Order: sequence, then C-alpha cells, then structure tokens
Amino acid sequence: MTKKNTLILISLTAAITVTSFVLVSGIKKKRRILQVQKQEIADEGYETAHDILYPLKSKQWRKYKVRYN
Repeated sequence: MTKKNTLILISLTAAITVTSFVLVSGIKKKRRILQVQKQEIADEGYETAHDILYPLKSKQWRKYKVRYN
C-alpha cells in the first residue's frame, strides 16, 4: 500500500472506533438512567409515580412518552 492509502485506512479505523465507543457509552448511560428511574418508580408503589417523579417539560413530547410495563 502506498503511504496515502495507509493513512486513510488508519484514520478511517480510528473514526469508526471513536464513533462506536461514543454510541456504546451513550446506550449504556441511557440504560443505567432508565434502570434507576424504574427502581424509583417501583419504590413509590403507585400507578402515577412516573408522571409525578418525571414530568415531561413540554406538551409536545407527551405523545412520545415511553411506557413502562
């Protein structure tokens, strides 16, 4: 391979690695936050605990609200 192709390959590999690391860490963080929220809701022990503990800031987001089973 030429020097240019090697440089492109290394930079592409680095970009993919960084991107995958950021995506995986974001998914883990979101999952951890949802686990904590679910546990707090379960500790409250009533049906509307989610609405009271974590109210939505805007009315437009209410239709996209995540339902917990």
